[in-house]
Amino acid sequence: MDGIAEKLAEIEKTARAIVENAENQKHLQEKEMQEKRDLFDQKLEKETKDRISAIRSELEENMDEMMEQQGEQNNSEIQFLKQDFEKNHTAYAKEIFDRIIKV
Repeated sequence: MDGIAEKLAEIEKTARAIVENAENQKHLQEKEMQEKRDLFDQKLEKETKDRISAIRSELEENMDEMMEQQGEQNNSEIQFLKQDFEKNHTAYAKEIFDRIIKV
């Protein structure tokens, strides 16, 4: 009977060691998974920031180009209006005078 009790105690001791080892392995795997998640999150955050930065730079470049084109177009229109005024200012003045007199 003592032999059976000893065997049961040995089996229980072995079972406890197995469970303890499994718990240790579980904690190690959890720690490893958390480290992998943290690295993934850091990598994703960096990639996201880099992509946002690239998009901002592209948008700023496009906006600068559009502003430059708009400025050139405005200057062209101003030049056209100045030339038109220089050529026709007498006619415009006469037309304004005639309209004032008719009223």
